[in-house]
Amino acid sequence: MMLSAVVLSKNEEKNIKLCLESLAFCDEIILVDDFSEDKTVEVARSLGALVFQRKLAGDFSSQRNFGLEKANGNWVLFVDSDEIVPEPLRLEIVSKINDPLNKTSGYFLKRRTFFLGREIKYGQAKDDKVLRLARKNSGIWKRKVHEFWEIEGKVETLNNYLDHYTSSSLKDFIDKINFYSDLHAVSNLEEGKKSNLFKIIFYPPFKFLDNFIFKLGFLDGNYGLVFSLLMSFHSFLSWSKLWLLQKSKK
Repeated sequence: MMLSAVVLSKNEEKNIKLCLESLAFCDEIILVDDFSEDKTVEVARSLGALVFQRKLAGDFSSQRNFGLEKANGNWVLFVDSDEIVPEPLRLEIVSKINDPLNKTSGYFLKRRTFFLGREIKYGQAKDDKVLRLARKNSGIWKRKVHEFWEIEGKVETLNNYLDHYTSSSLKDFIDKINFYSDLHAVSNLEEGKKSNLFKIIFYPPFKFLDNFIFKLGFLDGNYGLVFSLLMSFHSFLSWSKLWLLQKSKK
């Protein structure tokens, strides 16, 4: 078996069909589901995915490594349930992994971000890329949130884009920010990072200026403004929650 796709899910009934259909070119699709309460698992199985249910427990790397262990392919492609592999990227992936002279261990995928149905071309979405395609035994995932795949060997970047549909509503996006900032604060605490009043007050405004001004987020118009403000809010929540965790430890 050449290529396995691994997808993590939790109540992704609205997104999972399009995601899995875009992975039909893979030799197998593995869904690691955090005990969804909607029809995510039912839809995934109807599309031929091999489903494993496992508690996330706030640790994305552990969940991804579990999927990596279950994969039978020589190559493994990780795609989130709110992401889609368009045709140009599919063709490029197939070409790379079928090349007998290919010595590359892994590939970064460039991501095209869609926020409330609108493509965000600037801010932190600009030049966004994630290491999601690699040979199975080349490495493991690390860090509970904002996790990364640490692999050995040569790494390159593919030319075509992975489409990332962050949220269809402002409420969903804010809920995600709240959820991820919880995990980010815990991970920062475990890594020995410290929060203080300076970081809580000044880091969020700097995050906004970096996204909206320095990284040209203003060119995305009102969507860029809202996106930059929400990323700043994520920074505020992460540092504030870390400060509260520090206080609770004393």
